[in-house]
Amino acid sequence: MINSTFGSQTPGRSNMDVDHDDIMPAVSLSHGASQEAIPRISSADLEVSRHHISVFLSTHTAYELLPDSGKIITLDINLPVKQAFHILHEQGISVAPLWDFCKGQFVGVLSALDFILILRELGNHGSNMTEEQLETHTIAAWKEGKLHLTRTMDGDGGSFPRQHLIHAGPYDCMKDVALKILQNKVATVPIIHYSQDGSFPQLLHLASLSGILKCIYRYFRHSLSSLPILEQPICSIPLGTWVPKIGESRPFAMLRPNASLSAALTLLVQAEVSSIPIVDDNGSLLDIYSRSDITSLAKDKAYAQIHLDEMTIHQALRLGQNANSSYGFFNGQRFQMCLRSDPLHEVMKRLTNPGVRRLVIVEAGSNRVEGVISLSDVFNFLLR
Repeated sequence: MINSTFGSQTPGRSNMDVDHDDIMPAVSLSHGASQEAIPRISSADLEVSRHHISVFLSTHTAYELLPDSGKIITLDINLPVKQAFHILHEQGISVAPLWDFCKGQFVGVLSALDFILILRELGNHGSNMTEEQLETHTIAAWKEGKLHLTRTMDGDGGSFPRQHLIHAGPYDCMKDVALKILQNKVATVPIIHYSQDGSFPQLLHLASLSGILKCIYRYFRHSLSSLPILEQPICSIPLGTWVPKIGESRPFAMLRPNASLSAALTLLVQAEVSSIPIVDDNGSLLDIYSRSDITSLAKDKAYAQIHLDEMTIHQALRLGQNANSSYGFFNGQRFQMCLRSDPLHEVMKRLTNPGVRRLVIVEAGSNRVEGVISLSDVFNFLLR
């Protein structure tokens, strides 16, 4: 297999400095006789493919991403965190735009990452999330506190500019929308229509890379020859994050199911990734823990009864599943897998499915984790 990784240069990824006993050691890949020679695509074919995709995205607008029908959940910025937490869980969503009635504007978004930071911050101060704290602490108060927390995490002590709402208009081209998502490391971008005087903003849609990729795949699926890169196996192109080979020091986050929830949340924040494969002692995939899984703690008010260091990942995942279910590997619902030999167009097709944000690359037969390919990985590769 060609070693294909962006390493620390990949947008949205950063080197980790984590020392935890529950973190799985890197699993070395087998490079035996079974590995056939993979033809490498020419630079000319690669540029042709990227050019066609760039032209398509530049000539199609965000308006085309709007569904025929649907709903968008918007939260009042003065809503208590407790209610917001429950709403996200009950609606099965991980992000919601925020509305400020005083300003008459959309002012930001509330995401699963916010709840992760809230739980970690309270845990760092030796406190559990109490009903009173959740009831009195508003989203607006949390956003103000988050600025201070971000400056602390940043470590330079300098001024940290207030982040404004990242949004797009319905007639912005899809390429600009995709670049906003990638450059700002966000999951979605609200599509907002403003009247000529800037008043009465209308929230039309939450654009995501998944929706944009679906448009690309639908447009080119019957003319794959125009995009030679789509026929290439994913192991032959610099795409995704792969488990390092022996002797390499690149980080790759994996955890065992008995690792603490605290360890998982720490990795999600420090590694700047949206999910972590959960594996057994042989490195075989059992499940995956994602940022959005944090909303399951709203079930039966679990957030008020747990200690992050005492709850295991397996226990946390079971909160959001049927009590009789086992790991996601057996029910096949929580994550999607692919093989290193799968062509790029097949990977793109699977990533267009609703709710799928990444594929775990596994070894055929053993399901040993070999890497992860996310939506942002695909777009960073195609739009370079």
